[in-house]
Amino acid sequence: MSFSILGTGKAVPQFVLTNDDLSKMVDTNDEWIRTRTGIRERRICKEETITDLCVSAAEEAMKDANITANELDLIICATFRGEFITPSEASLIQKRIGASCPAFDINGACSGFIFALDVALGYFARKTVKKVLVIGADNLSNVTDWNDRSTCVLFGDGSGAVVLGEGEGLKSIHLTLKGDSDVLYVPRGKNTSPMYEHESENPVVHMQGSEVYKFAVIAMIKGIRKALKDAGLTEEDVAWVVPHQANIRIINAAIEKLNIHPEKFFCNLDKYGNTSAGSVPIALDEANKAGKFKSGDIIVLCAFGAGLTTGSAVIRWE
Repeated sequence: MSFSILGTGKAVPQFVLTNDDLSKMVDTNDEWIRTRTGIRERRICKEETITDLCVSAAEEAMKDANITANELDLIICATFRGEFITPSEASLIQKRIGASCPAFDINGACSGFIFALDVALGYFARKTVKKVLVIGADNLSNVTDWNDRSTCVLFGDGSGAVVLGEGEGLKSIHLTLKGDSDVLYVPRGKNTSPMYEHESENPVVHMQGSEVYKFAVIAMIKGIRKALKDAGLTEEDVAWVVPHQANIRIINAAIEKLNIHPEKFFCNLDKYGNTSAGSVPIALDEANKAGKFKSGDIIVLCAFGAGLTTGSAVIRWE
């Protein structure tokens, strides 16, 4: 027993922070950012909370799937930056949308949405669910060092969601993790215990850009090839690739090594930047609503992130 995607949704903040806006905050400019990242603007939470975005994306996905919240058997939210440390972001979503099913979070960083799909697969395999809501969301503006031009230009806030139902749409899924907390991490911040003897770090993104770049390019290439092989398919069978929207240079470097036409890679990072766990489901919804996908299309999802994590999946669109 596998699953099929019944509906998609997304939500991003109203406030748009352009490259020109950033040039007034740090020593940078539009050309520098665009040529190095492909990003033109990003959405930043001002009036909205991350829960607001998750709820909006969830409601849009349920509407697209033509189901109500009381039909859900499970809610999984992939995030490393929910509204609270506890309770879970999924529990806040459950209450707001009026569901009554179990709900929990997972943290797979930028690969989190694909990790969550794999978790959902287990429930479908055990035949304990019929409808599952999977959300990917992160509030990266809340952990960004806005004085660091090497990282503050990269990130945005957003949420994407899918409703999964019984079916055979998922053809393969592959996850990896190489334990590493050095090249990309966000510290928890100040420890309130008077007995704690370790120094606290500022709770913002710390990243070794060149190391992340090398890891990400290899992760994309290996992940796509592995998922296709497991599905019994080839690169020529692919209709669309929906990659993690981190940096256009990473995506282009992977394209050079793959036998998949560049036009088959759906990219929207120019508008949203890197939204972490929200990246893949936001792009998936945007491509879906734009009519890019046709019934029977082979769609590859791939992501990479802190951990170091990777996730790849092959889905036949139904």
